Amino acid sequence: MPSTPRRLLAATATGIVLSCLGVAAAADTAGPGTSADNRPLTGLRVLLSNDDSMQAAKASNSDGLGLYEIRKALCDAGADVVVMAPWQVQSGKGTAVTNGGTLTLARRTQLPAGYGNDCAGTPSGSPVYGICLADGPCGADSPSATPADTVKFALRGGLAAKAGWTDGPDLVVTGINSGPNVSAQVNDSGTVGAAIAAVDQGVPAVAFSSSGDASQMRFPLANYRAHARFAAAFLGGMRERDLFTDRFALKVDYPDVSAGQRAKAPVWTSVGHGQVVWHAYQPKQAGGDTYDITMGVCANRPGDRCTETVKDADSTALLGRGHIAVAPVTADRTYGVRADATRELARVKHYVTNDAPRS
Repeated sequence: MPSTPRRLLAATATGIVLSCLGVAAAADTAGPGTSADNRPLTGLRVLLSNDDSMQAAKASNSDGLGLYEIRKALCDAGADVVVMAPWQVQSGKGTAVTNGGTLTLARRTQLPAGYGNDCAGTPSGSPVYGICLADGPCGADSPSATPADTVKFALRGGLAAKAGWTDGPDLVVTGINSGPNVSAQVNDSGTVGAAIAAVDQGVPAVAFSSSGDASQMRFPLANYRAHARFAAAFLGGMRERDLFTDRFALKVDYPDVSAGQRAKAPVWTSVGHGQVVWHAYQPKQAGGDTYDITMGVCANRPGDRCTETVKDADSTALLGRGHIAVAPVTADRTYGVRADATRELARVKHYVTNDAPRS
């Protein structure tokens, strides 16, 4: 059976402004099996967050379009989805949290074009909230809550207040991220960090990230859409086999399919030790104290500091061979720690390797 989330503490009212800009929350949803609806995720209550924000306004599709694609796919599969996501792009925030101040929720009443009716009729109404750091309404320039902030807030009172979920959700989904989260970048990833925040609170979590096009600067709708369809089927298979667990999160990275190629079968991988993206710091002028932060894609040459050395690395499977790369991740960074939940891990690995859907 899936792990039962530990009882979550209600959030205190101090320092939190719940700016309800939409309709009142719905009552608790009915559990699985109470409906004739036989869709694979019927009755599953999903908290959806990301690190790209819920704006979906940039032409590059790097600020939350993937969130709306997976929201649609999950609702189409029968899930009841509530979005609580960062107000602004928070890529690279990892597991960072905000230690003081005030959070405000802004409910998005007009969703991006083409997504307005995706979750019509769900028990919660499937609201979409962005969370900013402000004592009052979120504005265009308001700083944002981090991805981990959004998950912790949702689980510690936000979902109870806004969706009536006093004992949920059943699953946290993060993404779909704009760009892969593989190898050394996994530690920086807010998408993965939000999933880690969930399992730390006793709630199963899966993080989804999609490759961009060949430039890794643009993120085609085709990649998000294909990944979202796969994600809903993948989660449906996990649910059918009672594989949801809070002992570890799963990280699922999807290859670029924007030129018409198909994603190769899911493979079980390890988080690599190399680097795909390199951060550099360039002085604006010689001897000065101001530096530009620049990023580039590593060359991956033998002997280069970026080069991947792990044989079953997620980056090699994804970027080198075009597979859907799946890896288990935990918050325990103790070197040499003995893996627990080995039986659960083996069952999930068997599912990924043998039974998970193909794209």
